[in-house]
Amino acid sequence: MSKADKPLVWLHGEIKTPPFSAETRIEAGVLLRRLQRGENISLPHSRPMPGIGKACHELRIQDVNKTWRIVYHIDKDAIAILEVFAKTTQRTPKSVIEICKARLQSYTST
Repeated sequence: MSKADKPLVWLHGEIKTPPFSAETRIEAGVLLRRLQRGENISLPHSRPMPGIGKACHELRIQDVNKTWRIVYHIDKDAIAILEVFAKTTQRTPKSVIEICKARLQSYTST
């Protein structure tokens, strides 16, 4: 990691095998590395989540039999990981949104 790269701050969740397949874990790592380097990632890999907060997004990663989401916040000096979960419906569960809002508030108030 170079001095210009933003560190990842894991507020919740992990990317490990299992439950991620090895290929999906690598894809998630590549996408997170791109974020650390300051790259803006758009659809189909990432989409904004303004309902959670400003500068919040979700990475969208298709696994063998699941679709994973990594909710993150782009801060001026870090990428904060708010949640990692398997998405099972079209909509993000309200409980996930509320948890992410609370974690973001806790992170930004410190």
